[in-house]
Amino acid sequence: MGEIRSQRPALLIVGALSMSVSALEWIHDRVVSQWGPIACESEIFDFNQTSYYDQEMGLNLKKQFWAAEKLIDRADLAEIKQRTNGWEVEYADEYKSGDVVRPINCDPGYLTEAKLVLATTKNRDHRIYLSDGIFAEVTLYYQGHGWQDSRWTYPDYRTAPYHAFFDRCREFLRERYQEEDV
Repeated sequence: MGEIRSQRPALLIVGALSMSVSALEWIHDRVVSQWGPIACESEIFDFNQTSYYDQEMGLNLKKQFWAAEKLIDRADLAEIKQRTNGWEVEYADEYKSGDVVRPINCDPGYLTEAKLVLATTKNRDHRIYLSDGIFAEVTLYYQGHGWQDSRWTYPDYRTAPYHAFFDRCREFLRERYQEEDV
């Protein structure tokens, strides 16, 4: 029988997608309010790798990521996704914008030294059920000296600028582990 070991905490990553930069700022404020200071913040990326969200969210979408300084228990991911889904509804109710059904999409996950895990409400063959209608998937994994994708990795997560941001996050996490001897 394998020995059960406690797991190191992980780095919370929250990504937001919207055609409105002010919506991204709104999510940023919620992340800070909920989980404290930001350790790593990405640039605002153009989301042009797919047109999947165009009908629901509009054109010229932008995406940004934040990593919270405070590390999280990986077991909390389903609860975190429930919270960010609530933010999406709250923002949509507060800021109606014409034909845009979904003005913001918020994707939380966590990063470890070995992988980036994202939470989702969509069940697929490669996703593991967590709880309360939330699933998790390993979107990227770290091997050798860089991030690797899988057959189901979203097109934007395959890009070098995203990988560079996740490298910064991984380095921050490794430093935290050394500082705190976690």
